[in-house]
Amino acid sequence: MKLIFDIFQRCKKHKNLASNFVYLSILQGLNLLLPLITFPYLIRVLGVEYFGLLSFSFAFVTYFQIVTDYGFNATGTRDISLTIDDCVKHNLIFNQIMSAKLFLVTVSFILMMTLVFSFEIFRTYWVIYLFSFGSILGQAIFPVWYFQGVQKMKYITYLNLITKLIFTIALFIFVREKSDFYLVPVFNALGFIFAGVFALFYIHKDFNIRFQVQPLSGIIEQLQKSKYVFLSELKISLFTNTNTLILGILAGNHAVGYFSAAEKLVRAVGNFQTPISNTIFPYLSKEMIVDKLKTVQKIKKITKFGAILFSVIIVACFCFAEQIIVIIYGSQMFPAVLLFRIVILIPLLSFLDTMFGKQILLNLGKDKLYFRVILLATILNLIINLVLTQLYQEFGTAISLLITQIFIALGMWFYARKEVDKIVLK
Repeated sequence: MKLIFDIFQRCKKHKNLASNFVYLSILQGLNLLLPLITFPYLIRVLGVEYFGLLSFSFAFVTYFQIVTDYGFNATGTRDISLTIDDCVKHNLIFNQIMSAKLFLVTVSFILMMTLVFSFEIFRTYWVIYLFSFGSILGQAIFPVWYFQGVQKMKYITYLNLITKLIFTIALFIFVREKSDFYLVPVFNALGFIFAGVFALFYIHKDFNIRFQVQPLSGIIEQLQKSKYVFLSELKISLFTNTNTLILGILAGNHAVGYFSAAEKLVRAVGNFQTPISNTIFPYLSKEMIVDKLKTVQKIKKITKFGAILFSVIIVACFCFAEQIIVIIYGSQMFPAVLLFRIVILIPLLSFLDTMFGKQILLNLGKDKLYFRVILLATILNLIINLVLTQLYQEFGTAISLLITQIFIALGMWFYARKEVDKIVLK
């Protein structure tokens, strides 16, 4: 933790950096708290099967979120942070990325609805997928990458805090029985859309940026620039969401419900790293240009501290897994205890691959190496997941997810170490 405060003190804009960290911490606290409130409520009201159905639909729709994000949360943040002093280029990047995202939203919607009406497993609940796509639209028009690039995280926090609280309250008011399950994606979508609309308003008002649709050449330029990060994130989706889809097809919604309950809780624990990771990423992007070796040394110290912290949290969660599951979800979700214990190592592994992959490889411009690790991990996951899920259902899915995450962390560390060695030898 001392290193983090050292970074704040040494940076000329340390007050801004510290402020961003606080705002993102508040937002992350909200993101951790709301699922702990809403998921248990939904499981109790809708039952394991409908909760599994919603988790299955979310896994399917998330593919299109990856497409519409297209890696811009990383490359957009980096490019915006490096062009703050060049108003013309700054505005151009914003408009090119937003135009590219709207293009991808249109293509994704057409493709998704075509798939939904082409297969019975989706067509039965087509309205769920239609409403769920509203969340994709909302996230596409919310330029989180821009706010991170200009290091103004307060906008992200305020907008998400207000809209998420309003529509979470609405969920508790209107979702009262199983037949109300379709309202869950409706309220989720409205929260994202309202946040996105207000975000664009504030960008125009406070940063004097007016959105203008860009020609196809500008869109293609941004798509080319972000393709490796996008492909990497797509591959990540293939071994997270595809696991849920395969489980739903092979074992049904009950199995998805148990697995999703454990997996979402573990992801919530892992999200503790998000405020620090998102705060330091644009800062380290600039620092890497000035002094690579010194920046890498900072990353190593943060990694060591974070690894110790997550290890303590993981041990505690493993020992008290039964109490955690029963208190949060209720006794009906007791089968998720073993699943929770299997995947609880993932927050630590995810933190490590973020530090080695995002903070080192991406900031060094080694997008291809980052992509290579994810590609190999995807192939590995698809092979072992199909086998293990067929044999052990949700437990096989959990084991395959853990094995894949271990592979990613080791792969990112391997390539990051090689790049760091090159810097040291110079």
